[in-house]
Amino acid sequence: MLQTDSPACLTILHGPSAAAICALLHPHAEVVLHDLSTGRIAGIWNAFSGRRAGMESLVEGDFTDPAGATLLGPYEKTGTDGRRLKSVTAVLPGLDGLPAGLLCINMDISRLDEAVRLLAAFAGTPAPQPTSLFSGDWREAMNAALHDWLRERALSLPALKRADRVALVAELDRRGLFKTRNAAEHLAGLTGTSRASIYNYLADARRASANKEP
Repeated sequence: MLQTDSPACLTILHGPSAAAICALLHPHAEVVLHDLSTGRIAGIWNAFSGRRAGMESLVEGDFTDPAGATLLGPYEKTGTDGRRLKSVTAVLPGLDGLPAGLLCINMDISRLDEAVRLLAAFAGTPAPQPTSLFSGDWREAMNAALHDWLRERALSLPALKRADRVALVAELDRRGLFKTRNAAEHLAGLTGTSRASIYNYLADARRASANKEP
C-alpha cells in the first residue's frame, strides 16, 4: 500500500488534476506538484521554468498544520526570462487528510500585458477634433450630443419613454441643433422614430420652455 509520504502517491492522487489544468491552460500555464515530505518536485507539466521532477522545490513555510490556509494567492512571480507570472498555490491533502503537497499554477500573463499595451495605444485618449474639419458638421454635433445625453443619464435609445424623448429634443434644441433643415430627419434616423414624432417632441419641448418663462 502506498504511504502518504510517497511522491508516487501524491502524483497518483493529484497528478490527473494537474494534467487537466495544464491541458486547459496550455501553453500559458506551468503546473507544479511539490511533495512536502521530500521537499522535491513530484511532477511538473508544461515546464517553461526549466525545472523538472525530482529537483528541490525550494519552497519555504510550514504547511503541515491541517488548520492552516489551503489556498495561497493569486500572487505575482517573475519567470526565469523575466516574464510576469500570476500564480496560485493549493495545499493538497494526502490519504490521511494531512497536508502532503502543493499544487502550484504559474500563469504567464506577459502576453496579456502586451495586449493591454496594444489596446491602450489604439484606444487611448485621442486629440480633440480639428475645428477646421468639424466646425460645420451639424450631424457630428448631433451624434455627439445625443450619445453624451444618454451616457450622462445611463439610458439607452430603446428604453426611452416619451418624456425622455421630449427632454432629449429639448436639450438638442437648446444647443441650436434644429436650425438646420434636415436636423429632424437625421435625429429620426438616429432614434428609430419618424420625423413627425420628432417635430411633435420639439413642439412639446418648446411649449414647456415657454410656460416656464416669467
